[in-house]
Amino acid sequence: MRPDLLRMKEVALIYLDRSGGLQKFMDACKVYNDSKQSYAIFRFLILVNPSDITELDATLGNYILHEPVKAIQIFQSVCFTTVKTLSLIQQLQTEAQMSIVLKLTHLPSLPSYVLSLSKLPFDYTSQRFYMTEGIVVAMSTVTKYTQGARFVCFDEKCPFSEGFQYIRVHTPGATESATVRNDFVCTLCTSPLREDMKYRVLGDKQIIEMIDTKAISAFQGFSSCKTPFRIQSFTVFLRDELSNKMKIGNRYKVIGIPVCIPSCSQITLCLEANSVHLSNLTGPSCISGNFKYLLSLTSSSCWRFTALLANCFASQILPPGIYNTLKLAILLSLVQTSDRDNTTADYLDLLIMTNESLTLERVMNYSISLVTRGIRHIQSDVFPTVSKDKHGTGTASIQANSALLAKGGICFIGELPSYKKDKLEQLQSVLEGRTTTIFISGKKYGEDTDQQVILPIQTSFWSFIDVDFSSSKKHVQRDNTLTGQMDLSFISANLIDAFGLLIHCSESPFSNSVLPVVNHILKKAINPKEAVYTVSQQFRTQDYKKFLAFSKNLHVELCSEAERLIHGYYLASRRVRTHPVNGSSLSGTALKILISLSKAHAKLSLRTKVVEEDVLIAVLLFESSLTLKHGASVFCVAPNAVFPFELNSENSLDQRDIYLLQCHKQLKQFIATYGPATHVLSNEV
Repeated sequence: MRPDLLRMKEVALIYLDRSGGLQKFMDACKVYNDSKQSYAIFRFLILVNPSDITELDATLGNYILHEPVKAIQIFQSVCFTTVKTLSLIQQLQTEAQMSIVLKLTHLPSLPSYVLSLSKLPFDYTSQRFYMTEGIVVAMSTVTKYTQGARFVCFDEKCPFSEGFQYIRVHTPGATESATVRNDFVCTLCTSPLREDMKYRVLGDKQIIEMIDTKAISAFQGFSSCKTPFRIQSFTVFLRDELSNKMKIGNRYKVIGIPVCIPSCSQITLCLEANSVHLSNLTGPSCISGNFKYLLSLTSSSCWRFTALLANCFASQILPPGIYNTLKLAILLSLVQTSDRDNTTADYLDLLIMTNESLTLERVMNYSISLVTRGIRHIQSDVFPTVSKDKHGTGTASIQANSALLAKGGICFIGELPSYKKDKLEQLQSVLEGRTTTIFISGKKYGEDTDQQVILPIQTSFWSFIDVDFSSSKKHVQRDNTLTGQMDLSFISANLIDAFGLLIHCSESPFSNSVLPVVNHILKKAINPKEAVYTVSQQFRTQDYKKFLAFSKNLHVELCSEAERLIHGYYLASRRVRTHPVNGSSLSGTALKILISLSKAHAKLSLRTKVVEEDVLIAVLLFESSLTLKHGASVFCVAPNAVFPFELNSENSLDQRDIYLLQCHKQLKQFIATYGPATHVLSNEV
């Protein structure tokens, strides 16, 4: 035996002993030995830290990273010797029966270990490990593949007509025919080999389609990136213990070996996964200096900072001060997004009514580009669909589409009335239950039985209604609308209620907003790179991205006073908005929406405690939404209650604070009068 090979086997044994892998291996052997079943193949998973092995022996470390097949043979020999020396498995006869799978904990943080489809040429034949990061956009159902098989010589006189000399196991990138077929021959007598079907071992296989995380920008309506790029998904094969390890829409880091597999008339680049890890995204540790300065200037009021944030927001698209209520609602929805796989997250869906749909779309497209997973829906289906797997397996493949692609972010679906009735019903079901059900026909996709897959939809939805177009084309205007109520009879009332906030995006009550917008568009058309306003230079798009990435990761809690105020308003509103026949006009999710709005305003204010001032903004926005849906109630608020004055001076900010304090007192009076627990707040009015 070569000295270097002997040395690497010694190092492999030392590493297994020190890392605890040897004890795990012996425990796995005991399971096989205690079993009464006959085995031809003994499969073992060995966790390997490349850095630790490289410190012990650089050559073995290099084998693991760059020549994994040779590394497996070394560990296979060590494990076989261990089994025979310690008599761990009585059935084991040959080294070929041991199937060793090395599971890597990580790869070195170097560019040469990153798989990038944009950098060519690429060495597809090296069969070494690479790491890639992406988002799952499609996944097949789990099917079976041949993990290993036993062959014997067809000639009964040959010594290899029995025993376990010919064991074939799956290797990364190999097709089914590489493991099992009928043209293998005996190396001793050249007679054909036949498979002993009794010892065939089947494993689970799943096919995943991923896209690079940078490709998300192609699905956003607005992007500051001027460099053209090409999007291409790549295939990942998950086998055995990795099956069902990935969820559609999630972002993962995958370590694997790239291989080329024939697919119809083409060659497809695939990745045979070795290990899968959910990406841990960390936001920035601070906000920009200009926002810090603004926060310090407005520290005397709980409302000023968010007011100025909304006033200056999207100045690259709109003049400051235009559509402030809409922009505040957008910021509140954006700050409720999450980069984590969180099934209990708060969502804030927006439905906007406007007579300036072109301007609104530009604002919404700009806004979704500020978060990592902002998607502008442009495909035929918003929600997941099923199709046949393109790799020729005939199995079902679930396609993510926009809703799952926007997981943890925002899905802007455009104009609501443009969708057909069945799509609107599906949207309502998702908004109410936050899940969608996929039906997979067993007959169509080669399964024994039909399947139903329930997928969580963890995203917020934005949509709008063009009031002018809808009123003139879709229906006849009603005459019996209540005070403040908008005629939305052409859209299902339950669907409208399913959205968290309904906002009427009208012209500014202080001045004609058309002229400033036209002036802004003309200036941007003449010089697109010019910052039309000074505020655009102070608070850039990148600053807002950084601010939202920081604030949305804040963990906020309700203080007891804020919680009492929310519950008091909710109960009082149910009392005054209850019809003797139709029941309450408040949806079942009203309380959840109020809490979500309050938390969002606290995050936007960079606070970790929700205070009564946050609840007030939430109540004013929610009550305005209720008024648009059902008309005004006893607690009557103005359409522009959150922004009653034009924010152009210190005096206007003072006036707004005074106005909101009055609204705060009116809210407490309303709760004291109509709430069932009047004693809770009566002493504070």
